Amino acid sequence: MQIIKPDTNIDFVSKRKLAVIISAALILIGIASLIVKGGPNYGIDFAGGTLVQVLFVEETDAGTIKDVLSGLDLGSMSVQKFGDNANEFLIRVENSSGELKGLSAEIGSALSAKYGADQVDIRRVEMVGPQVGKDLRSKGIKAILYAMLGLLVYISWRFEFRFAVGAIVALVHDVTITLGVFSLFGKEIDLPIIAAFLAIIGYSLNDTIIVYDRIRENLAKYNKESFSFIVNRSINDTLSRTMLTSGTTLLVVLALFVLGGGVIHNFAFAMLVGVLIGTYSSIFVASPILIFWEQRKAVKLAAQSQ
Repeated sequence: MQIIKPDTNIDFVSKRKLAVIISAALILIGIASLIVKGGPNYGIDFAGGTLVQVLFVEETDAGTIKDVLSGLDLGSMSVQKFGDNANEFLIRVENSSGELKGLSAEIGSALSAKYGADQVDIRRVEMVGPQVGKDLRSKGIKAILYAMLGLLVYISWRFEFRFAVGAIVALVHDVTITLGVFSLFGKEIDLPIIAAFLAIIGYSLNDTIIVYDRIRENLAKYNKESFSFIVNRSINDTLSRTMLTSGTTLLVVLALFVLGGGVIHNFAFAMLVGVLIGTYSSIFVASPILIFWEQRKAVKLAAQSQ
């Protein structure tokens, strides 16, 4: 099935400098947001503390819940709505003490005293110690770095080192922008989001490898043409497949985002951003990097010959 004609010849490579500006702007905005907010907004998995998910029968708000719990020795606390239910809230207590066992019971008792025992349903309690959270955060970052290192070795072996550089730059680009978007929207980074980042890396790499395979084929087919022409031709050759794959993946991820509920909402959001950015990077980042590499190589050879 093809939604784009085989003879389509859109001039993607001529837009590579504009793509650099757009990508740089997105990355800088994300980094600025991370600096202003003091880093990523780590979830309970990484920051440690206690998370309590509560469903109320009667209507209430975050401010009232905070007032009710203000008499307890909970330390730093945040309350936010959860999911599509207007009366469901997440209470997050960033308490670094080890006495967390009875914390959920204290919260439940305080809320029941205010709203009534049959008006409060504690649906989920998660507790993570600060040291465990720090360890999980370290392992999550290492998982992403090791994945990229392994891909660098694999692509260098399967293609050439210049192809590996292009792919890794595109992957760093995708993860950085997705992280920046999470910071801008104030969304939490937890273990499912690390899984989403790894899935984004795999998805983006798959798109890039398809284009790289076609570039390698076209290097022999169009050996008298310029390298820029070959890259552009290869992107156009695989454009139909890219649009179909990205389109169907986005439909599934969008369904998860809209219908999946609060628990999977952030994961689906990360995948939604990642698929869009990954598709963009396979066309406007990974492949054009090869052209910049070739141009730099040509300049060096010209300088050496003088």
